[in-house]
Amino acid sequence: MLILAFDTATEIATSALVGDGEVLGERVSRAVTLLEDVDALLRQGGAHADEIEALAVGIGPGSFTGVRVGLATARGLALALGVPVAGVSTLDALAAGAPGALPVIDARRREVFTLIDGEPVALGPNRLSNSLLQGRVCVGDGAVRYREVLESAGAEVPPDGSLLHVPHASVHARLARNFGPAENVEPIYVRAPDADKVLE
Repeated sequence: MLILAFDTATEIATSALVGDGEVLGERVSRAVTLLEDVDALLRQGGAHADEIEALAVGIGPGSFTGVRVGLATARGLALALGVPVAGVSTLDALAAGAPGALPVIDARRREVFTLIDGEPVALGPNRLSNSLLQGRVCVGDGAVRYREVLESAGAEVPPDGSLLHVPHASVHARLARNFGPAENVEPIYVRAPDADKVLE
């Protein structure tokens, strides 16, 4: 199966073309160049858009705008190509890309998104328990931003430029399950977007 996968939930957007489990190409850039990246991946993989059989898209949690960009792009491509879509948690993809590590995404507002007992949560990095962090490797842009806080609690954070901090789209393709209609793919927000806070 030829799968196009991408994630725009964080400041680093990733995209990949995966055929029968083999990564034919992968790019790391920004959400604004996503469609250009898709075109480049198809050329790199020697494939045409009409050969894509399924899409895998990152569903967050992350930037509200970034998650919406990814979902809108997935829905548009799915409609144009007539292919099914599977949503993949950005936290799950980060964790799968660094087995045993704790994924930590910058949630702004001095908070991070992470997994506790397998469930996504948003909380201040200083509220993560020492028992959760002690001797644990933390990956993601939140781990980089709050390195000092996490390391002081006993965690290990790879160097800032490490690829372990990137939610690789090829991992999304590997984790993708339950492909179906694009409109059935729901985002993971964890908390209300900033716009809702202003309206309250």
